[in-house]
Amino acid sequence: MAKRLRTPLLVNFLLFLAGGLQTLRLRHASRHPYSASELTLRSILNISKNSVYGKEHHFEQILSAPTGKELFALYNHLVPPNDYEALRPYVERHKNGERNVLFPGRPIMYATTSGTTSQPKWVPMTRKYLKDVYGKMSHVWMWNFVKHKPLVLAGHIFAIVGKECEGYAPDGTLYGSVSGVLVRDMLPIIKRRYTAPASVMSIEDYAARNYTLMRLAIQHWDVTLWATANPSTILELQRSVNENLDELIEDIEKGTLSEKFSISSEIRDELRSYIHPLPERAEELRKLREEHGGQILPKHYWPELQILSTWKCGNTKIYMEKYLDYFDFEKTFYQELGYIATECRFGFALDETIESVMFPHLHYYEFVAEEELDSPQKHFLQLDQLEQGRRYCAYVTTYSGLFRYNMNDLIEVGGTYEKTPTIHMVSKVNGIVSLTGEKLYEPQFIDAVKQAEKQTGVKTTFFVGFADVSQSVYHFYFEFEDPETTQEVADDFAKVVDEKLCAINMEYASKRDSFRLHAPEAHRLIRNAYARFKAACLSDGMRDGQFKFNQLMQDENRRGKFQMLILGDVLSGVVGNAMVRRADRADRQRERELRIEERRQRRLERRNQKRERHKAKK
Repeated sequence: MAKRLRTPLLVNFLLFLAGGLQTLRLRHASRHPYSASELTLRSILNISKNSVYGKEHHFEQILSAPTGKELFALYNHLVPPNDYEALRPYVERHKNGERNVLFPGRPIMYATTSGTTSQPKWVPMTRKYLKDVYGKMSHVWMWNFVKHKPLVLAGHIFAIVGKECEGYAPDGTLYGSVSGVLVRDMLPIIKRRYTAPASVMSIEDYAARNYTLMRLAIQHWDVTLWATANPSTILELQRSVNENLDELIEDIEKGTLSEKFSISSEIRDELRSYIHPLPERAEELRKLREEHGGQILPKHYWPELQILSTWKCGNTKIYMEKYLDYFDFEKTFYQELGYIATECRFGFALDETIESVMFPHLHYYEFVAEEELDSPQKHFLQLDQLEQGRRYCAYVTTYSGLFRYNMNDLIEVGGTYEKTPTIHMVSKVNGIVSLTGEKLYEPQFIDAVKQAEKQTGVKTTFFVGFADVSQSVYHFYFEFEDPETTQEVADDFAKVVDEKLCAINMEYASKRDSFRLHAPEAHRLIRNAYARFKAACLSDGMRDGQFKFNQLMQDENRRGKFQMLILGDVLSGVVGNAMVRRADRADRQRERELRIEERRQRRLERRNQKRERHKAKK
């Protein structure tokens, strides 16, 4: 008897009730973006008017404005645009137990991510934001999936999410992943469909983590939803399948998790309830392997995949092109994940386009035109003032204490949802690099490499560019499809890229002609350089969903990581791999030491608190 999916009537009905209602509210707000923006800003300011930040920045006075126009003008005048470093002192006060600093009370959690300095960002999350913003947006998101594909929740869900609790702030507030918290609090009827617990993402060894994710997912024939922010993750997970298919099939047949991978006993114990002997599924996978020449793809092992959801904007298109034949897109609906960051859920796509719908009744948005990014006198525009086809830098005010927060993202306006503009991500603003005034854009660099590939016939599997201010030169790092590519060929390829950049960007051409900008330098990378670089970043504590990569940067720290991955006449891939392994081992040792110290500190704090309670009773 052929396997088939059954429509999950109860789940779909529950999402119709929750997501349908929130969709109606979204549509109403989107018909009136100006008034929705005014109401949202008033609501946020009213909640925080008696906080330390609210008093310092005169929220009470701003709220006295009788009209929306005056409200926006006062907010612009009395509250400065912020990056995270401007808000860090307030967040630190919250972390150390102080209440009513950015908002009433204190956060219920912190979402952590890498910062622009050596210190990570601790983004505070309030109960209201998680429940009334994240929660309601999630209902719309899931109901939208059901509208497109009624069977999307009929099978298993393969979602790459972070761990909800990675530790505790000095005052005892947990920090971790928002996605992990949302899964933790999800309805059991949906939660039980997930292929793996969030703790899998805590596996330190990158190869072991990928293997475990696929081991738990591929045992199910009925994965119907695959959601992962980074398209590159799909390539890495499929590589794990290609390299370990025999091991996967054997594990599925016996109900085991291979001992050749480094996985802690605690995580192995937790995974026992997810793993059972499935000899029929193992035999099915063997037959698929024979039918497809030894390699099986998602369209083979998950024939009922209804929706694939990833980022599709900006530089992620580079990775998308590499796996388009992995899926049967006549059956699988491929949807843009949306404009989502650690700081906030800015918006997400509701159809087959890359355009994200914004939620003006849940966030207050502002924008600065691209041409004013370097201007000391920026004009901040309201949501209803955006023009289709133009690009802007996005700012947001949230219920979690981010006021006029610079997202540092360049977005482009698409069509409209009702009467509200839709947007899509173009690049990070720091994906715009300028050494001598040339303002070279990441998409321009990507375009130049693609043109060079067409002209020369030389193919790359990965590339990245770095601006070197001290030498006034760009360093181009290429991983070529042909591992035998010589340095001479790499140098010639970089010259063609340079020519294409001159044709694309007149300011770049001018600076090259005047010798203010020197000829770019080419470097060859060892195999799987991007995966190795990403693994190093994740071993530093970054979560997979937070990993955002620019193809063009001005960042000596990241360039240093790629210097370790250069393939040269002396530095072979073996040496490069050894360097990466040594760095990874050192990072893991530091992480273990930090965790031990954190646990020790928590034990001391609990003992002290116990003593204080004992004294108080006496």
